[in-house]
Formats: sequence, structure tokens, C-alpha cells
Amino acid sequence: MGYRSTSECIQALEKEGQLLRISEEVDPHLEMAEIQRRVYAAGGPAVLFENVKGCKFPCVSNLFGTPERARLIFKDTYSRVAALVAAKADPAALMKHPGKALQAGLSGLNALPKKVDPKNAPVFECRAKISDLPPIVSWPDDGGPFITLPQVYSEHPDHPGKPLKSNLGMYRIQLSGNEFETDQEIGLHYQIHRGIGVHHKLHSEQDKPFRVAIFIGGPPAMTFSAVMPLPEGMPEVAFAGLLAGRRFRYAQYKDWTVSADADFCIIGTMRGTKPEGPFGDHLGYYSLAHDFPCLEVEEVFHRRDAVWPFTVVGRPPQEDTTFGEVIHDMTGVAIPSELPGLKAVHAVDAAGVHPLLLAIGEERYTPYVKTIRPSELLTISNAVLGKGQLSLAKYLFIVNEADNPELDIHDIPAYFRHLLERIRWERDLHFQTETSIDTLDYSGDALNHGSKVVFAASGDAFRTLETEKPDLENCAVVAPGILAVGSAFELETFEKHLENRIAVDDFPLVVLCDDPEFAARDFSNFLWVTFTRSNPARDIGGVGAETRFKHWGCTGPLIIDARLKPHHAPPLIEDPEVTARVDALFSEGGPLETVR
Repeated sequence: MGYRSTSECIQALEKEGQLLRISEEVDPHLEMAEIQRRVYAAGGPAVLFENVKGCKFPCVSNLFGTPERARLIFKDTYSRVAALVAAKADPAALMKHPGKALQAGLSGLNALPKKVDPKNAPVFECRAKISDLPPIVSWPDDGGPFITLPQVYSEHPDHPGKPLKSNLGMYRIQLSGNEFETDQEIGLHYQIHRGIGVHHKLHSEQDKPFRVAIFIGGPPAMTFSAVMPLPEGMPEVAFAGLLAGRRFRYAQYKDWTVSADADFCIIGTMRGTKPEGPFGDHLGYYSLAHDFPCLEVEEVFHRRDAVWPFTVVGRPPQEDTTFGEVIHDMTGVAIPSELPGLKAVHAVDAAGVHPLLLAIGEERYTPYVKTIRPSELLTISNAVLGKGQLSLAKYLFIVNEADNPELDIHDIPAYFRHLLERIRWERDLHFQTETSIDTLDYSGDALNHGSKVVFAASGDAFRTLETEKPDLENCAVVAPGILAVGSAFELETFEKHLENRIAVDDFPLVVLCDDPEFAARDFSNFLWVTFTRSNPARDIGGVGAETRFKHWGCTGPLIIDARLKPHHAPPLIEDPEVTARVDALFSEGGPLETVR
């Protein structure tokens, strides 16, 4: 049966040797976050901070730090929920026909939320203030402490008190700082294309107060469900019940629906906007201060045995990388089945997830002749860029399955090689300009605004990619056919500078960057630099570039200008003094000496 609280989960992990306790006092300002980053990087256990400086609540991190631990937490239901998705069953149908779940060994009844008397809801056992909560700051220039594993719950204005009409999402919460009134206001940051935005808009249109509840901890299935890309019509709380093996229990408090088993709950009402941020985010840069919704706090509740779960985001990989791996393992097969012709898709974590999306598709338009140029691949690309979170992709690469049926979409260097051996720059680039991009991506000209590009390749390989460094100043070979180059030239000048120096069939892709050696040191560096620091319509150029019938292309090497620019957000850098203090904790005789 699923765990009902963070404390229950911790006890189970400790029995399995998957928990490390730190009894020494640790500072929530930067120290706890740096410890978490190191433990995660080492593949270490969950970490329980028993003595948090200035705070009475214990905190735990790295609960979902490895796929194996996530499967352990959901051991009673994991494989069966995955089988349900793999069988292309409609999880939403379980709410109307619970008997259908029996075929997968699940109780469909668990998808139905259960209302309980507030007296039987542990979350109401104690009250607190916002300033009592753990003030965890992850990066030196963060605007204040943030909740990094919140479950933000909202309801449709026409269906108050009805969890099956709710949205549960993970949107960061700023607890203090900037212009927020202490203990009275907190910031709620949500990006474009999020379910809460629909509810917010409806409440505004109907002139109704927008009540929001923020749950922290409780059943781990709730945390996990808050980040799940679920089918339309499947509420996160229903999926959480299936994953937990027990129904989502809720109680009513005034106008709010509250998770009965949460460790903590903050309830409040949206009132206008205030500056939120900066915040060190998962692209590896700060998202800067901007106006976002402000929540006027009504109450803060918590269990007697409350434990505060948290994570840290930053340049991948971090714990949210593992969330992505587990989500793919559980539901990855469902996404291609929803889009005809799409065989596989991979949002590349090392590139920040949304900046780069790889895909493999089928060409079925003319089965009676060999496909020699992308056709249906372009139709599939349009469908992908109109599908849920996939629509936030900035670079979409897609290749034809028939050209190499054994191609593994998760072998990213092999995928790049396959594409670069086949793509024709004068024909196979397709831009979307003046469009929306991920809120956290500062490569565009304004917040939420930039461009997209599709790279589509189909047909036989016609290039033999070069691996030897050419006779060119300040350059490094990243991989076959990919060259990193440092230069002070503007992009258009660099295009001319490169003429007759590099053959397109040797190095079809040239990345203009600040530090070629860093970009070429490993493929993850190349992915991070190239796709987080470029805006396709503005930063792609090429030797022999021309526009023909409004279609841009080039006959020579394609150039991506991935240098840091004045309008970009700064990258995340740790505080050296904090690093020195944390070094001592990992040294011989320290509480973390076994985690290396």
C-alpha cells in the first residue's frame, strides 16, 4: 500500500539502506542545496536533514534521486500502472468503469478521490506561518527561499470542491523576498501552457476569487503526479490514487480543497502580480525577476510529524532528470501512439529539455517509391509542435525510421551523426518565427517569445563526416561532422570568414561559441551550450545562405551562434565559501564521507 506521508516513506527507505541522516546543523541558505547536488551526482541515497539552522522542521532531499529508488517507492503499483499505459488503456475511463482496471491488476476505485472529515485529516493537526517554513535558497542570486517540490492545486470555477475537475501542477513558489509582505504573500510562478492558467483565466472572466492550495509532501504519488504529462480528462489526483494504491483523501476548509495527508498545506487567493525571482532554473541559468501571480496567504497547516521534501534544479542532470527518466519509462510508449507516424520522441535533458527535441517518424505517403526527401516527417513535425508540452520545443530534429530501423533515439551522438549524414541545409530547415517559447528560455528577444526550427532528414547517407581538426584558428572537434569555433566576428561576417575554409561534407555543423574546448569536452557540454544559447531565427546562419521562395537555406556549413549575449540570463555558479564548508562535510570523518 502507498505511503501516506513523507515520514512513512523515509522510514521505508531507511530499512532498505536508501537513506542518510545528517544530525549536524546545516544552513538552508545554499548549503543544503549544494549537498543535494553532490549527493545526486554521486547516485547517493535520500538525505534527511535533521537539524536545519533556524527552522524546527526536518527536511529531506533526493527522494527520487535514482530510477531504482522511484520504483522502490511505488513498488506495489509501478509495473501495473506502466502496463496500463503500455496497453493504451484510457486511464480516464477507469473513473467511469473501475472494472476495466482489474485487467491490469489495479483497483480502479483508487482513481476516485475520497472526502474525509477534517477531524480525520492529519494536515490540520498544527498551524504555522510562512516564516516558520524551511527557507531553502539554492543559488547565490536567487530572489529568496523557494518551495521546489510543491503540488499546486486549483479547481474549475464551475466545479468547486470537485477534485475530478481539478489541476495539480508543480509550479515554483517564492516564500519571501522582493516586494512580498512577510507571512502574508508568496509568489506563484507558472510557465505558459500550464493547466493552472486555464483555471486562472476562467476565474478572472467570471470575476470569482481564485482559491489555490499548495501541498508539500504527503503521499509521494502526489508529488510525482504533479509533474506527469497525463491524457486530457485524467486529473492528477486520480492518477495519484492509482499510483499510490490508495484513494486521494481530501477535506474541505472554507472554500479550499485540501490534501488530507499532506505534510504541509498553504492556502490562499490570487491577488494581482508582483515581481518573482530570480531563481536558478533547470536550463542552468537564472530565470530573472518578472511579474507573476501573487498569492494572498490565508492559512498554513502541517502534520505533527511533518517533514519538508525539497529538490534542487540547475544545469542538468539534477533530480528532475530522474523524474523525466521515470516518466518516460512509465508513459513514453503512449506519446507516439497519440500521433500517427511518430515512432519515438526524446526531449534532451542535457540541452535543458524544451530547447531540443529528437524524433523518429515514418514516411508512408508514397510506399510504392523510395522516399528521398522529407514529406510526412514535416506533417508529423507540425503535429508534435502542437502537442501539449512538446509544443515548447525550440529545435525539433526528426529522421526517417526506414533509413536505419536500429537507430536508438537515446544514443544522442549516433542520432546526430545519422541526421548530419543525410540533411540538406538548402532544403531541410523549416522555421517558425515570432512565436512562443518556454518561459525559462532567455535566448529569445522577450519573455515567452522567440522562434523554432525543424531539422528533417530522410534518405540515404551521402556524407562521410570528418573527425580530424581542420586548419582553423580557435576550434575543436565535438564529434564527427560537428565543429566548435571561437570568434569575435558577427554572425554574417563569420559566414564569409568560413567560406572555402570548411567543406560542408566534412563539417556540416559549426557552432560559434565562447569556449570551443569546453563545448567539445563532452557531448553534454555541446548540447547545453548550443541549444540553450541560441534563438533559431536570429542565431542560425550558414555559408552560401540564400532565401528562395521565402525558404531559407545554405549550401555550405550551417552555423549556430551559441555565444552568450547581453540579453541572456547569467549561468549558475556556486558560492566558493559555501563550497568550502560543504567540502568538509564530505571529507574523511564528515557525515557525508561515504557519498563520493
